[in-house]
This record gives sequence, structure tokens and C-alpha cells, in this order.
Amino acid sequence: MLQTNPELADLVSDAVEGFRKRFNEEPAITAAAPGRVNLIGEHIDYCDGFVMPFAINRYIVIVGRPNGTTTSRVSSAISEEIVGLDVTETQEPGQPKWANYIRGVIRGFQDRGHQIPGFDLFILSSVPGGAGLSSSAALECAVATFLEGLLDTSLGTKQKALLAQKAEHDFAFVPCGIMDQFASAFGQVDRLVLIDCQTGEPEMVPFENPDLTVLIANTMVNHELSDGGYALRRQHTEEGLVILGKKSWRDVSESDVATHWDVLGDPINRRSRHVVGEIARTQAAAAALARNDFEALGPLMAGSHDSLRDDFEVSCKELDILVEIARRIGRSGGVIGARMTGGGFGGSTVTLCESDKASEIANTLASEYEKATGITPQIFASRPSQGAHLVTSQIPAGI
Repeated sequence: MLQTNPELADLVSDAVEGFRKRFNEEPAITAAAPGRVNLIGEHIDYCDGFVMPFAINRYIVIVGRPNGTTTSRVSSAISEEIVGLDVTETQEPGQPKWANYIRGVIRGFQDRGHQIPGFDLFILSSVPGGAGLSSSAALECAVATFLEGLLDTSLGTKQKALLAQKAEHDFAFVPCGIMDQFASAFGQVDRLVLIDCQTGEPEMVPFENPDLTVLIANTMVNHELSDGGYALRRQHTEEGLVILGKKSWRDVSESDVATHWDVLGDPINRRSRHVVGEIARTQAAAAALARNDFEALGPLMAGSHDSLRDDFEVSCKELDILVEIARRIGRSGGVIGARMTGGGFGGSTVTLCESDKASEIANTLASEYEKATGITPQIFASRPSQGAHLVTSQIPAGI
């Protein structure tokens, strides 16, 4: 039941072959960017909090080449469709919607004064869509990295991540924080990315113990009720901060929330309790990792999930079932901690566990979840992996 992660080299080879078939040319530029999971620190990246994601070894790979025209042609492995974009025009959102991620990143380069030449581009992904693993951020960062290669320029990692975030805001209309794009851009092998979302600065946290791994279990559900749910939760946190009279959630204590509980009113009081508690849990988790105290992470992950379920109300039955199964397996069975990850309303859980028991744990998660729901989950293991990067870049002469 534990899926094998495709090797990046194999993805690149398949993408190159896909490009040849679609465009009858050889690609000149290859870029890759990973999805991410968040070990702890959920729904607080837009609240000046701390988050601790890492780049997973599932990638979106983009291959392409300049085509000598003023039109860019974009295609992917999941569709025969080729979308044409006039790159002499300032990009605006349009149809099909999936191409808006590409339009948004192109617009970011245009706003920085870059003239974009026409190009052909092919997309291949091993990041499951709709699984809470930030496939959209991976796509944005991969396109930005491809354009760096095309233009022979470098934005800098932070600026690239911020450009990708703006594309998500303005073209996908999702008011996300900085976590997803920062994790995809800054990811490193054997490093978690601790992000201070107030200063916008990442810190690499070692995760080198080979005896530990993270299981990512995709519920295979993405509930309709999530439509607008993310934006509404963000609105609740903004309203709570106004009521509390603070400039930042970093200035709010648990006692502040308790004192103003009735004034805040439901559900804003519970949303506020989650934000303050999750900031504290993430800081505690970072401190535990610094002293190699992995056992301390279990209760922190449990507290995070319970708060997301009860106070922030972004979990769902299927996520709760997977977390409960992991809790029943427990420490004696190799599980250190488990929680939902991502925006919620479906998607995935993360289970921190002993590496030599990962396969057995994955089998139990899969069989028990299928018994309870009738759904076969998608489960794979990951350790922190390399972030967005150019694999190859060699522009043909004369183009």
C-alpha cells in the first residue's frame, strides 16, 4: 500500500518525451519544483505565525524551449489541449482556469520589466492534485524557474516565492500565506523550512535522522464545502485581531483571547484560540527538533489536529479517521505523531513514524481507512527534498 515515489530523473525523461510528441521539437530548458507538506503550523502563515513545512520528493517538471514567435504554447500530460498565450500582452486571468497559474507567473515577470519571448512548454507532475500538497505552488515555482532559465536571469529565492504567491492571489484568487511557495522554493534535502511569517525569513531546521520518515496519506476527497472556506477562515482571523485591538497575532496571548472570549463571539473566539495555540505549538516543535527530542512532537501534532478540527473547523470525517487510526497504532507501533496537513476540508494527513515500520503502518492506515470509508487512500513516504531548481538550461543558438 506504500507507493513508490518516481525518481526525478524518470519524470524528466518522461516530460522530454511528452514535449517531443506534443511539439515535434527537443526541449532546451528543464525546471522542477516540489510540492510540500507542513509538519506543524497550519492556517497561521497569514497570521504572522511560524510554520514548519518541507519540500516533498514529488515534483512538477516543466520542459520547454523558445519558439521564435510572440505566442507561448502551453500543454500538460493530463490533457491534449494546447493553450496559446500572447506574451506581447499584459497577462490577465482567463480560460482555461488551470492556465491562470502560468499567466500569473508570466505577469509577475512582466511587472518586473521583463520582455517574455514566445515559448513552448510541457508540464508533467507527480504531485497529487487536490491532496493538500500544494501542487499549485509547485506549478507556480516551476514556471518561474523555467522563465529564469528562458530569460537567463535569477530573481532570488525569496523574490521568486513572493512572485508565485502573488500569482496565486491575483490569478487563482486564493488569499494564501507565504508557506506553500516558500517551502517549494527554499526546500533542501534533510531540512525543514521554519518560516517566520512576520519577517518573511526562512530558517533551515535539520531533519537528518534516517530512522524517521513522514507518511503522507491522501484521503482522496476534496469536499465541496471548501469553496470559500479558506477565505472565510482568514476573514475570521482578521476580525479577531481588530476586536482584540492588536497589530499582530504575535502580540496576542492565550489570556488575551480568554479575557475577550465573549466579546469575540463564536466562531471568532475559537479561531483566535487556534491561531495563538498553533503559533506556540510550532515554536515548541522547532525547539524540540533543535534538541533532537522527536518524542515531544507527538503531543504537539495531536494538539494541532484537534485544534484544526474543533476550533478552526477545517478538518473532515476522512482526515479524522486517518489520524485516529494512526493514534491507535501508537508509539508502540512506530507512530510518533499524526495530524491533518494543508488547508483542510479533505486532502492529506502527515504521520511522523519510524522508518523501518513505515510500510507496516501504511498498510494498516490503508486497510482500516478503506474499511471505514470504502475509499482507497494514496500513501507515500517522504523526507525533505530539494526545492525549485533548473535541471538543464541551454538555449539553442539563433533563437
